[in-house]
Amino acid sequence: MSFPRFLLFFCLFTIILGLIAYGIESITPQTVLIPKFWVVFGAQAGITLAAYAASDAGIKKGGELSVFAILGAITIKLLFAMGLALVYLLKIKANSTFFALQFFSLYFLFTVFEVICLLRNLRLQNKT
Repeated sequence: MSFPRFLLFFCLFTIILGLIAYGIESITPQTVLIPKFWVVFGAQAGITLAAYAASDAGIKKGGELSVFAILGAITIKLLFAMGLALVYLLKIKANSTFFALQFFSLYFLFTVFEVICLLRNLRLQNKT
Protein backbone atom coordinates (compact mmCIF):
# COMPACT_ATOMS: atom_id res chain seq x y z
CA MET A 1 0.00 0.00 0.00
CA SER A 2 1.50 3.31 -1.05
CA PHE A 3 1.70 6.17 1.40
CA PRO A 4 -0.87 8.34 -0.45
CA ARG A 5 -3.31 5.42 -0.39
CA PHE A 6 -2.66 4.91 3.31
CA LEU A 7 -3.25 8.62 3.84
CA LEU A 8 -6.63 8.36 2.12
CA PHE A 9 -7.71 5.36 4.21
CA PHE A 10 -6.31 6.97 7.34
CA CYS A 11 -8.28 10.17 6.75
CA LEU A 12 -11.46 8.14 6.18
CA PHE A 13 -10.82 6.07 9.32
CA THR A 14 -10.13 9.20 11.37
CA ILE A 15 -13.27 10.91 10.10
CA ILE A 16 -15.38 7.84 10.91
CA LEU A 17 -13.93 7.64 14.43
CA GLY A 18 -14.50 11.36 14.91
CA LEU A 19 -18.10 11.09 13.74
CA ILE A 20 -18.71 8.19 16.12
CA ALA A 21 -17.29 10.19 19.04
CA TYR A 22 -19.31 13.26 18.05
CA GLY A 23 -22.45 11.14 17.71
CA ILE A 24 -21.97 9.61 21.15
CA GLU A 25 -21.46 13.05 22.65
CA SER A 26 -24.51 14.54 20.94
CA ILE A 27 -26.84 11.62 21.74
CA THR A 28 -26.15 11.42 25.47
CA PRO A 29 -27.67 14.13 27.72
CA GLN A 30 -24.58 14.29 29.95
CA THR A 31 -20.96 14.88 29.02
CA VAL A 32 -19.37 11.54 28.20
CA LEU A 33 -16.13 12.59 26.55
CA ILE A 34 -13.17 13.69 28.63
CA PRO A 35 -12.19 17.39 28.63
CA LYS A 36 -9.97 18.22 25.64
CA PHE A 37 -10.97 14.95 23.94
CA TRP A 38 -10.36 16.36 20.48
CA VAL A 39 -6.81 17.38 21.40
CA VAL A 40 -6.10 13.81 22.56
CA PHE A 41 -7.79 12.48 19.41
CA GLY A 42 -5.65 14.68 17.16
CA ALA A 43 -2.47 13.83 19.04
CA GLN A 44 -3.18 10.10 18.74
CA ALA A 45 -3.86 10.51 15.01
CA GLY A 46 -0.63 12.50 14.55
CA ILE A 47 1.46 9.98 16.47
CA THR A 48 -0.01 7.14 14.40
CA LEU A 49 0.66 8.94 11.14
CA ALA A 50 4.29 9.60 12.11
CA ALA A 51 4.80 6.00 13.23
CA TYR A 52 3.39 4.63 9.99
CA ALA A 53 5.57 6.99 7.93
CA ALA A 54 8.68 5.79 9.77
CA SER A 55 7.67 2.14 9.39
CA ASP A 56 6.88 2.59 5.71
CA ALA A 57 10.25 4.22 5.09
CA GLY A 58 11.96 1.31 6.85
CA ILE A 59 10.03 -1.27 4.81
CA LYS A 60 11.05 0.46 1.58
CA LYS A 61 14.71 0.25 2.59
CA GLY A 62 14.29 -3.50 3.05
CA GLY A 63 16.38 -6.07 4.84
CA GLU A 64 16.86 -6.11 8.59
CA LEU A 65 16.24 -2.40 8.76
CA SER A 66 12.56 -2.93 7.98
CA VAL A 67 12.03 -5.05 11.09
CA PHE A 68 13.86 -2.55 13.30
CA ALA A 69 11.95 0.35 11.77
CA ILE A 70 8.55 -1.26 12.41
CA LEU A 71 9.35 -2.29 15.98
CA GLY A 72 11.07 1.00 16.74
CA ALA A 73 8.21 3.09 15.36
CA ILE A 74 5.60 1.14 17.33
CA THR A 75 7.70 1.36 20.51
CA ILE A 76 8.26 5.09 20.12
CA LYS A 77 4.55 5.52 19.41
CA LEU A 78 3.76 3.75 22.69
CA LEU A 79 6.23 5.94 24.60
CA PHE A 80 4.81 9.15 23.11
CA ALA A 81 1.27 8.00 23.89
CA MET A 82 2.20 7.25 27.50
CA GLY A 83 3.90 10.64 27.73
CA LEU A 84 0.75 12.26 26.37
CA ALA A 85 -1.33 10.44 28.98
CA LEU A 86 1.03 11.56 31.76
CA VAL A 87 0.99 15.21 30.66
CA TYR A 88 -2.79 15.12 30.29
CA LEU A 89 -3.35 13.68 33.75
CA LEU A 90 -0.95 16.18 35.32
CA LYS A 91 -2.48 19.22 33.59
CA ILE A 92 -6.19 18.37 33.43
CA LYS A 93 -8.29 16.93 36.20
CA ALA A 94 -10.55 14.28 34.72
CA ASN A 95 -12.26 11.11 35.82
CA SER A 96 -9.42 8.60 35.54
CA THR A 97 -11.70 5.70 34.56
CA PHE A 98 -13.26 7.61 31.67
CA PHE A 99 -9.85 8.91 30.64
CA ALA A 100 -8.26 5.45 30.63
CA LEU A 101 -11.18 3.96 28.70
CA GLN A 102 -11.23 6.66 26.04
CA PHE A 103 -7.47 7.10 25.76
CA PHE A 104 -6.67 3.42 25.36
CA SER A 105 -9.64 2.85 23.07
CA LEU A 106 -8.27 5.51 20.75
CA TYR A 107 -4.73 4.17 21.08
CA PHE A 108 -5.71 0.60 20.28
CA LEU A 109 -8.04 1.54 17.40
CA PHE A 110 -5.33 3.64 15.74
CA THR A 111 -2.70 0.96 16.42
CA VAL A 112 -4.85 -1.82 14.97
CA PHE A 113 -5.43 0.27 11.85
CA GLU A 114 -1.70 0.95 11.52
CA VAL A 115 -0.72 -2.70 12.00
CA ILE A 116 -3.30 -3.90 9.47
CA CYS A 117 -1.91 -1.47 6.90
CA LEU A 118 1.67 -2.56 7.68
CA LEU A 119 0.68 -6.21 7.30
CA ARG A 120 -0.80 -5.41 3.91
CA ASN A 121 2.58 -3.96 2.91
CA LEU A 122 4.39 -7.07 4.11
CA ARG A 123 1.91 -9.38 2.37
CA LEU A 124 2.61 -7.60 -0.92
CA GLN A 125 6.35 -8.21 -0.46
CA ASN A 126 5.83 -11.94 0.15
CA LYS A 127 3.91 -12.39 -3.12
CA THR A 128 6.79 -11.12 -5.24
